[in-house]
Order: sequence, then C-alpha cells, then structure tokens
Amino acid sequence: MEERRLRDLWREARELSFGTSGEVERLESPPTPLRFLRDYVAANKPCVISRAATLHWPAIARSLWSDDAYLCRALNGRTVSVHLTPHGRADSLVPLPSAPGGGRGLCFATACSRSMEFSEALHLIAATGSPSSPVVAYAQQQHDCFRAEYSALAADVEPHIPWATEALACLPEAVNLWIGNGRSETSFHKDHYENLYVVVTGKKHFLLLPPTEAHRLYVRSYPAAQYVARTSSSSEEMGELKLEMLEPETLVPWCSVDPYPPSPEAMAEHRSSFPLYFEGPRPFECTVEAGEMLYLPSMWFHHVRQTPDCNGKTIAINYWYDMVFDIKYAYFNFLQTVNYSPCAKESSWMLCNSSCDATLED
Repeated sequence: MEERRLRDLWREARELSFGTSGEVERLESPPTPLRFLRDYVAANKPCVISRAATLHWPAIARSLWSDDAYLCRALNGRTVSVHLTPHGRADSLVPLPSAPGGGRGLCFATACSRSMEFSEALHLIAATGSPSSPVVAYAQQQHDCFRAEYSALAADVEPHIPWATEALACLPEAVNLWIGNGRSETSFHKDHYENLYVVVTGKKHFLLLPPTEAHRLYVRSYPAAQYVARTSSSSEEMGELKLEMLEPETLVPWCSVDPYPPSPEAMAEHRSSFPLYFEGPRPFECTVEAGEMLYLPSMWFHHVRQTPDCNGKTIAINYWYDMVFDIKYAYFNFLQTVNYSPCAKESSWMLCNSSCDATLED
C-alpha cells in the first residue's frame, strides 16, 4: 500500500509539473525574470539555457579558460585548494577500511585537501586524469571559492546572473569554481540553494530526481571517514591515500544508490537492494555543454559526471542563491520523515531533514 501511494505521488508530480519524458526543458534564450520566477523557481523545475546566456562572457566568447597558459598567467602566485581521492568520488560511500570487500560495511568518505600554487594544481588535475594514477585531483573547494581563491578571473565572467538576481531579489550567497578531469564524479546529493550552473570547458552529465522522489535514494546514516596522504605535500611525490575513520564517530546521512555500479555483479546487487530507484521512473537526464547553463532547483537530488575538453579538464562555475524556505520546503521535509520499508531485506528506515545536503563536488 505504501509503495503504491509513493508511486502515485511520483507519477502525479511528473504529470502535473516536471514532465514525463525524463528530459530537462531547454531554453534558446535567457528567460525574463518574471518567467524564470513563475515557470521554474516557483514550480521547482529545472531547465537548461543555451549559450545565448553566456556568449558575452570573455571566458566563453574568447575561450579564455580553455588556454592553460592564460589561466596560469592570470593566477600566477595564487594558492588554491585541491581535493584528492583514489577514484575521483569525493564525498561518497566506500567500503570501511576494516571491510575492503564491501558488502554493507560502508562509510561516508571525504577527500584529502591540499593547498598549492595554481599552476601546480592544474598540472596535477591533468596528470591524475590517467587511469593509472593512484589519486584523482579536483579543484572543488566551494565556500565561495571563486571570489576568494580565483578572484583574478572575475572579469572573465559575470559576478551574478542578472535575470536570476532580479527574480530572486538577492545576490548569490556563493560563487564557486570547479576544475576537474574525466575521472571526477559526484554522488547523488541535494543542496538548499537555487543553483545556476555554467559549464565553461568540457561537458557535465547530470542525473536529476525531484524532492518528491527522495525515498528512491535510500538515504541512511553512515560513519564518516577522510582520506589522508601517505607521502609528502609535493604533488610530484604524491602516492596512495589512506582512509581514516573520524574520531569520535560521526554519522552522516547519505544516498545509498550508485546509478552506475562498476560491474554486472554490483549492478545486480544494487537492483536487488534498491528497487525503488532501478524499477521506478527514469531520472531526468541532461548534458550541459560548454557555454550552457543549468538551473538546478533547490532540494533536487543530482548525480554528476563529466567529459573533459581537449586539454583534459572540465571547468564550471556556479552561482548559489539562497532558497526561500516556504510551504514547499515544509511539505518536502514532511515527506522525508515518512517511514517506509522498501524491500524485505531492509528494516524500516527514515530520511532526515538534513539528508544528502551540500558540501561536495560537482
């Protein structure tokens, strides 16, 4: 009975608002502030805006950020934060250090963070794109890192998105820069922000689920861990990373579903353990090309992979605007507190209000 009611909710929300095709609506030109607020923000509905929204940016019009030499000159002497993992999946579920075989012995692992000069960081990101590299580097500090660490590039992009700023009646709380390679991947999570996400070089591939389908991601609490480096701080000597559990124990609620399991055996296990995801309506899906902009509504779950440009990197910038904590937020929070036992293998579980929130890579 409970599953039927949940599936009715998913179907009705898609039929009445989000659409049933699984495709994200594409706009040929930026919306007016009124249309953006009425048709997308108020409706909590994503859209992709064409290059017409960013063609006047020097970073896009002159392909400035595709030029490594330009970036190194502009950021000469600047120190930036780089996050390191053994597989490119920061803030994700991995086997516990004491249970390398996996099973249900999982923990929530965050990346090892290093500060280094930008030129060194750019070299490391490109070099660790190779499958033979024991680490993967990703510049993904967040916390308004564009205005803090990369302010020398400010003239290359807009400080905010004018039509979004007018519609939302505020400036962005944070502007973040992301520089990664083809091995970087982001696990399913959600943010409490209205997100305008612009790909500058390369491509980003998004899977999206609306807040009404939160139960499909099987959010559970996992013990927290962090990767630490075994070697010196020099990128030239960077070796393998070691996973250490946080003390005292900290539990983090996180999405259990990996939409791309690494093997047929892992896929079979995932399908058996998480049927609401794999047997439910297909996620919304879109690829955001260089120059395009994704509006990602607050509280939408998203999983991200990327394809690098010819220089082996993907660069994106995003603008986080505060969401309005209105009646929709109250409804979604209530939905997440509904207990449901999705399969015979599992006891009942509960989604909490803070589940799968921000603070990870995109």
